[in-house]
Amino acid sequence: MAEVLFFNALREAIDEEMARDSNVFVLGEDVGLYGGSYKVTKGLYEKYGELRVLDTPIAENSFTGMAVGAAMCGLRPIIEGMNMGFLLLAFNQISNNAGMLRYTSGGNFKIPLVIRGPGGVGRQLGAEHSQRLEAYFQAVPGLKIVACSTPYNAKGLLKAAIRDDNPVLFFEHVLLYNLKENLPDHEYVLPLDKAEVVRPGKDVTILTYSRMRYHCLKAAETLEKEGYDPEIIDLISLKPLDFDTIGASIRKTHRVVIVEECMRTGGIGAELTASINDRLFDELDGPVLRLSSQDIPTPYNGTLENLTIVQPQDIVRGVKDMLAVAA
Repeated sequence: MAEVLFFNALREAIDEEMARDSNVFVLGEDVGLYGGSYKVTKGLYEKYGELRVLDTPIAENSFTGMAVGAAMCGLRPIIEGMNMGFLLLAFNQISNNAGMLRYTSGGNFKIPLVIRGPGGVGRQLGAEHSQRLEAYFQAVPGLKIVACSTPYNAKGLLKAAIRDDNPVLFFEHVLLYNLKENLPDHEYVLPLDKAEVVRPGKDVTILTYSRMRYHCLKAAETLEKEGYDPEIIDLISLKPLDFDTIGASIRKTHRVVIVEECMRTGGIGAELTASINDRLFDELDGPVLRLSSQDIPTPYNGTLENLTIVQPQDIVRGVKDMLAVAA
């Protein structure tokens, strides 16, 4: 076991997969000589050369289209978005091409493409750098969407995403890059479609993902001291949702709180709520509670920024209110 930073866990995954398969390559803005905006690709340019670590122009639509074409021809591109918000400029390529070509070609083409990079609300990064694009892309057919949350799952999930024959949107949170965790010395690969039970409990199921995992764990510390026993599930796979794990928990607790950094309207929580009501309505002892970010552009001011997203005290209050009604 060795202690590894989150961003280095991602770099290890890319390095190992590039060494394993010569068809894997990286492209994006400043991924080469500079080593990436958050140093995830540091050292790879020197190791693998300019044909496998490509510094691109500031032209997201163009280099994403190039990556889709490369994937169609048998290569396995990894696009790094300097900030995931910038990839809205490539929305057409991701949705109409990456997501659909395997279907519209009658299965003649595979699209083994990973699109990864930092997103989420950071610390005073402003509205355009605080995007949560999972809500934008969840309705696009043909995409898989993954949100990593620890150095351990970041490495194992990224390796799986690179090996997958379908396009994978791989979301990393900008505030998690400096997390540390002991990682196994041996190789491991994690499934892309499985949630993780982070904290077993019996009173209420808390469904969350990405950075909100840690807000939920902090809230659980307070709740536990007051006699509550919440179960926390990190969704990890946002598309498809792991309803085996979700369902098993809800059948045990019969109450659900969804905690997300995504916006409330049309967010992951909205889809998750609808799916729970469709599949598990008879298991619920009360309505699903959604704790989501406000539907406004993220303010630059730090105090206002914190007010727009869910905080641990909001989770504590939500769980207590729900269980008080149940009592």
